[in-house]
Amino acid sequence: MEITFQDLSSTFSLGDIAASLALSFVLSAIIGWVYRATHRNVSYSQSYVQTLIILGMLISLIMLVVGSNIARAFALVGALSVVRFRNAIKETRDVGFIFLVMGIGMACGTRFYLLAVIATVAICLIIVVMYRFNWFALNVQRQVVKVQVPPDGDHTQGIQDVLLRLTSEFELVSMESIRGGALTELMYTVRLKKGSEPGELIAALSELTAGQRVTVLTGYDQTDL
Repeated sequence: MEITFQDLSSTFSLGDIAASLALSFVLSAIIGWVYRATHRNVSYSQSYVQTLIILGMLISLIMLVVGSNIARAFALVGALSVVRFRNAIKETRDVGFIFLVMGIGMACGTRFYLLAVIATVAICLIIVVMYRFNWFALNVQRQVVKVQVPPDGDHTQGIQDVLLRLTSEFELVSMESIRGGALTELMYTVRLKKGSEPGELIAALSELTAGQRVTVLTGYDQTDL
């Protein structure tokens, strides 16, 4: 005898529950593996990947609960509105994976199993191809240079002379007072000339900053600062 759960709007069986949760788990795990395999930066988080799997199964469960009951859907929105997420998403790409597992979870919860499988395979394949062939990469290597100087005097001209000598292009991004006004920090984006090394740039700038800190960041375009 088949055991069913009756509610005001729909009926689903134990088989539906098992199939939805199991399929959402498998597909979310596949998405998690694809995320880990294609992640380039140092901001990888195991907790984030596990959250993706939980989120996929949770959305599947929610869709089973809501069914086609509009009143229940509005009640659910009201209940979830009290939840506040305070952790900032480190990369824009991570948002895409969140929406992906949510979509897969919704497909599983509404019992569009074939759609969920096809969508997971197709989207993950596209992600892998984009990663493998490095689509849309900007092949311009730039660096970020931070220079701290005393607040008195004009140090920008000397710094720009060094940048003119060692870089092919540069741009002043920001200038701010730090350490309670004891120092001024200048930030530039630069592109080193062929043959110039970051260490050479640091040594040249250090001669102008009275021993204050000089930092050259490379690969900043792949890491959120």
